[in-house]
Amino acid sequence: MEDIKKNEEEILEGEKIEAEETEKVEKDELSILQDENQKLKKDLDEWKADYARKNAEFQNYAKRKDKEVEDLRAFASEKIIERLFGVLDNLERGIEAATATKDFDSLVKGVEMTLTQMKNIMEAEGVSEIDASGEYNPYEHQAMMTESHDEIENDHIIQVLQKGYKLNGKVVRPAMVKVCKK
Repeated sequence: MEDIKKNEEEILEGEKIEAEETEKVEKDELSILQDENQKLKKDLDEWKADYARKNAEFQNYAKRKDKEVEDLRAFASEKIIERLFGVLDNLERGIEAATATKDFDSLVKGVEMTLTQMKNIMEAEGVSEIDASGEYNPYEHQAMMTESHDEIENDHIIQVLQKGYKLNGKVVRPAMVKVCKK
């Protein structure tokens, strides 16, 4: 019997040691999980702060770009306006001189020179005149009137009513024309 009691005590002792070891392992696992949880919370806080910072930077960037686009729109024509001041000055001088001298020929010559100056500025900015001779092209010409002519082929331009222009290949004002329709 004594052996049985001793055996039971050893079993109880073993179970107690095993329970202590299990508790120790569970405490170690809990400690590890708590440490990992703290690390994850810290990482999450860093990610949140980084996100907030990046979001603020992006919003500032977007506002800055909007302002740049607004400024670009407001001042895009500044360069051409500066070049047109010379044309404006020449027209004013021409009117002043013609009024003072009453010389029609000088006025016409001055207007022709100013027109040449204006065309040179427009050409330098990429503006070209649309060819309004030959066959009617609905992408470059706007038919304002039609007329039948025996000497002119059908769908060919008879007369230019207003010149058309392209800016770097894009039609900005179609030529207004009279077209032959039979």
